[in-house]
Amino acid sequence: PLLVPPNVLFCLYRAFTFVLTFLLYTSFHLSRKPISIVKVTTYSLHSIQPIILKINHLHALCASTDKENYKQLLGAMDLSFLFVYAVGMYLSGIIGERLPIRLYLTMGMLTSGLFTCLFGLGYAFNVHSLSFYIFVQIANGLVQTTGWPSVVTCIGNWFGKGRRGLIMGLWNSHTSVGNILGSLIAGYYVSWNWGLSFVVPGIIIAVMGIICFLFLIEREFTYALLLQDREVCVPVQQVVVVKSEAEPSAISFRGALCIPGVVEFSFCLLFAKLVSYTFLFWLPLYITKAAQLDSKEAGDLSTLFDVGGIVGGILAGVVSDKLGKRATTCAVMLLLAAPTLYGFSMISQFGQGPTIGMLLVCGGLVNGPYALITTAVSADLGTHKSLKGNARALSTVTAIIDGTGSVGAAIGPLLAGLLSAQSWDQVFYMLMAADFLALLLLLRLVLKELRSNKSRPGAAVE
Repeated sequence: PLLVPPNVLFCLYRAFTFVLTFLLYTSFHLSRKPISIVKVTTYSLHSIQPIILKINHLHALCASTDKENYKQLLGAMDLSFLFVYAVGMYLSGIIGERLPIRLYLTMGMLTSGLFTCLFGLGYAFNVHSLSFYIFVQIANGLVQTTGWPSVVTCIGNWFGKGRRGLIMGLWNSHTSVGNILGSLIAGYYVSWNWGLSFVVPGIIIAVMGIICFLFLIEREFTYALLLQDREVCVPVQQVVVVKSEAEPSAISFRGALCIPGVVEFSFCLLFAKLVSYTFLFWLPLYITKAAQLDSKEAGDLSTLFDVGGIVGGILAGVVSDKLGKRATTCAVMLLLAAPTLYGFSMISQFGQGPTIGMLLVCGGLVNGPYALITTAVSADLGTHKSLKGNARALSTVTAIIDGTGSVGAAIGPLLAGLLSAQSWDQVFYMLMAADFLALLLLLRLVLKELRSNKSRPGAAVE
């Protein structure tokens, strides 16, 4: 057996869990991103055109009618994924608390890989049925709900409240990394075989699902027995699912809603995620119109929004740790985001240079609050002192917050599809209004934080 100091062993496995869960959820976002890249060239792809023509009974009409309707149809396709994702998230957190996370997450990733590949295979088999693509999107949206509650619960079990904002800010960059990789992969294939833009990410998430099954360690206390002896040589599979009979029961949905701060942050995230996902699904298409770029260039340029998002998420975590004021940190970033969005809509018409700068700034301010709420805030609330040590609420609380946010994620791209048909200015007015509403929903918690002399993380939700 290998002689390993217990504290070193614990740190190694905690770092391993950090990296593994990071890569797992990176693959989730990597598989979601291709639709935003493919839609940029959808009108020019001969295999997709018949879908739009058929569903609108426009066989005898000219191609200009197609142009007038494709944004709304693509918005409806986004909605089919995001609406099911939002509804399914509420159930997923409850189920996730009652099943082994490793198995639950593995099944979700394997089935998500299958449905992502099926969407791309529609190109290979010349499928022109809109109902087929909507069905695949619905199925994929449902199985992808297994991801977020599972990985947040895992990372929350391994890391305590100390410097949680910084740690989870770094960890949450998987969202932006996944978006960037998804954009680059989809952009590489989109101009000559858009089906591979989905098949390749589908294979990646399925492979990561197998890795999850083999190596994921769910809970910190799983290794409590290992730390009792310095001579450690135990296979991972023997210690993956270890539960205590004295473990408290899972919290109810109603009980989770009663935790102070859950409702406010949930509805704040609804509007914050509305903005973020509108960018996720529609930014490449907007760039092609505003900067006059082709689909690949627009997809590559759109990744800068996610680069800014990485910095914004880390900055929000560091500042909220330092101040001990999660709600105030979110509120300040939301306040700055609204006018910045307006600036982006103006400056993006003046060339690539100004667009690059504003994409980075917008990404940081838009994704900063979104990242903080879905990670550190969710973990704080899921281990709130009112739970008296019952950490089994973490999955349910995470699912409630992210599920409510996903309602906004479903509404935003749909509204963008409708409003952009009239004017992109209206889309940006909608996004600015959403940011102000998110800010208003946090005012009570902000005032509570400002009155408090506490400086520890999570003060606003205690």
